[in-house]
Amino acid sequence: MTATAPATITQLAPWSLFAALIAAAGLPIYIHAPTVYAETYGIGLGALGLTLALLRVIDVVQDPVLGWFAETRRGTRGRWVAFAAALMALAMLGLFAVTPPVSPLLWFALTLTVLFSAFSFLTICFYAEGVGRAARMGDAGHIRLAGWRETGSLIGITLASVAPVALAGLTAQPYAAFAIAFCALAIMATFAMRHEWGRATALPPDTAAFATFRPALADALARRLLLIALLNASPVAVSSTLFLFFVSQALAAPEAAGPLLLLFFLAAAISTPLWSRAAQSFGAKRSLMAAMILAIAAFVWAAMLGPGDAMAFALICAASGAALGADMTLLPAIFARRMAAIGKGGEAAAFGLWSFVSKLSLAIAAATLLPALEASGFTATGPSPPAALALLTTLYALLPCALKLVAITLLARTPIPEA
Repeated sequence: MTATAPATITQLAPWSLFAALIAAAGLPIYIHAPTVYAETYGIGLGALGLTLALLRVIDVVQDPVLGWFAETRRGTRGRWVAFAAALMALAMLGLFAVTPPVSPLLWFALTLTVLFSAFSFLTICFYAEGVGRAARMGDAGHIRLAGWRETGSLIGITLASVAPVALAGLTAQPYAAFAIAFCALAIMATFAMRHEWGRATALPPDTAAFATFRPALADALARRLLLIALLNASPVAVSSTLFLFFVSQALAAPEAAGPLLLLFFLAAAISTPLWSRAAQSFGAKRSLMAAMILAIAAFVWAAMLGPGDAMAFALICAASGAALGADMTLLPAIFARRMAAIGKGGEAAAFGLWSFVSKLSLAIAAATLLPALEASGFTATGPSPPAALALLTTLYALLPCALKLVAITLLARTPIPEA
């Protein structure tokens, strides 16, 4: 393959499959794990939220360190990726398929620590490799690879989000079955990507830790994109943390949770190639801003809903899911394109920072939203008072609008080259 040869479907399919693996261990865990441990083991929402927040504190040090490690291990990166994928699969089994051998809250924390650590390392390596891979694809390579990658991510999120609900009709232990299926996916995805690792530009192994981050941190546009990523991820963190509670109690439609999740992520997956084409035709920044406006409109509508409005909420899920497709496709592609334009290496370290800011929003959401709901009288397993339900609706629908407005304002004020 020449330096700018367009990649074939066969060459890009492994990127989609591996993206699905990583994504299945990301956002869906925030949807399922707190609910499972609250309902099965009676752990309070405040305790679960605090635990999730403390686990994210680990990432304050861990993600940059993992980025440095991946940056300086280019020659053996493939072996480390396989090891991390195995750890992630074992952690998933421990979380959902094993009866906690210690305190359920402690087991929750231990298994998620391993799961999130492996998830972080794989995400950093995957996106860093994508910088070089996209550059070898020629014009629009970053947008095209992002389309394949994020389509796979959204398919992984979709399947992982609805799998336990779908498996409930087939087995008495749907979450254990989900964990086993995840292990099978880990084996297939790792094998499919086995030849892709170690091609990204890397810094020498003796490079000082901070120097690995200099290419990203010294660039004003890269720093601005990291801030936009943090702000833009926050609404998704809020809505994913509260989605099941909003559907089951604010809308009084717990039986609709599975279909609505499926609709949300299917809309995101279907929209991804459309946003990729739109970015190539109208520009990535303009397309991303359009998607952010769509998300704001959807959540404003959600704030007006109440019991019995599940059908209206289905339309909101479709619209907000389509907006998520743009968030996941275009913003990482813009950042990767910027790192390629800087041309000084450090891609893995840069995506260590990207991973950190993306997950920081989930930490803030877990640390603030769940304890706030519990303090208002909200309960996960029973009827909640009207004041608690009103707070739930405000947090789920209006808080994301405010966060999106800040993100879109910053994006509008940021000059972003389209080539």
